[in-house]
Amino acid sequence: MKPGIYLAHKPVGPTSFSLVQAFMGEVEAAGLTRKQLPVCHGGTLDPFAEGLLLLLAGPATHLMDLLHAVPKTYEAEITWGVETDNGDLLGQVLHEGDTRVLSDNILDAALVPFLGWREQVPPATSAKKVGGEPAYKKAHRGESVELPPSRVYLHEARWLAHELPRRSRLRITCRGGYYVRALARDLGRALGCGAHLSRLHRTAIGPWEDPGPGGRVWLHGREALPWCSSRAIAGDEVNDLKHGRSIPIGETRPPDWRLPEGFPDPEAPVLALQRGQLVALLREQDGGLRTVTPLWPGL
Repeated sequence: MKPGIYLAHKPVGPTSFSLVQAFMGEVEAAGLTRKQLPVCHGGTLDPFAEGLLLLLAGPATHLMDLLHAVPKTYEAEITWGVETDNGDLLGQVLHEGDTRVLSDNILDAALVPFLGWREQVPPATSAKKVGGEPAYKKAHRGESVELPPSRVYLHEARWLAHELPRRSRLRITCRGGYYVRALARDLGRALGCGAHLSRLHRTAIGPWEDPGPGGRVWLHGREALPWCSSRAIAGDEVNDLKHGRSIPIGETRPPDWRLPEGFPDPEAPVLALQRGQLVALLREQDGGLRTVTPLWPGL
């Protein structure tokens, strides 16, 4: 059990946190305490969803915000004719509509207004916090929840198949914070027939693909953030960074992976690598590089 990012597959049914708990059990079985190797996940999947879940261990727990800004790819099944209160198949029916108007051309045109940066109202059962508490907890108690819209980004969306008038399959690439349940809800409203999300599979985050049931892949060093440039450090530079001093920009290595053309700039930091281990995140300041996130002893 080592620090780093683990690519794991979440099956349909369990919560994302249940995978974190299982991983923590492995940490303890290996003779480590949760304080020695803390663990969190890098972005929730709803219980009804499956696919790639990132488990962050050790100093990698400080990388979550950087994972939010990279592309996430989903394959979704949308069921037409029924809107539910939470936007998915487990919710209560709010509205039923006529689906006979649906056609391939109409559905292609319906996607266009949702591309790019848009305002999106999250589902009432989302993890967005209201008064310091996740909205879904309030909703499950029967409390009325009204969430303000969030600024979200949908890079690409295309239909994979249709079984009209009942359902369609969709593949999207979006930025973190996007609610596919809300897209299904809003498509149904735009078309006047109602809709909800009946299946969801997160197939990729950035360059990483879902390892599939039972699979797990360990990433460390440059692999942990391959869309960032990197700078090897040694000797006095290590001491300077540890004590808050800057180092020369020097020679940086370009990213190993490039974001899709036109995707919003994630404003990625520079990785500081000591003997191949990722030990700090750096940013340029006053002509040099300075630590913005320490990750010692490294991952």
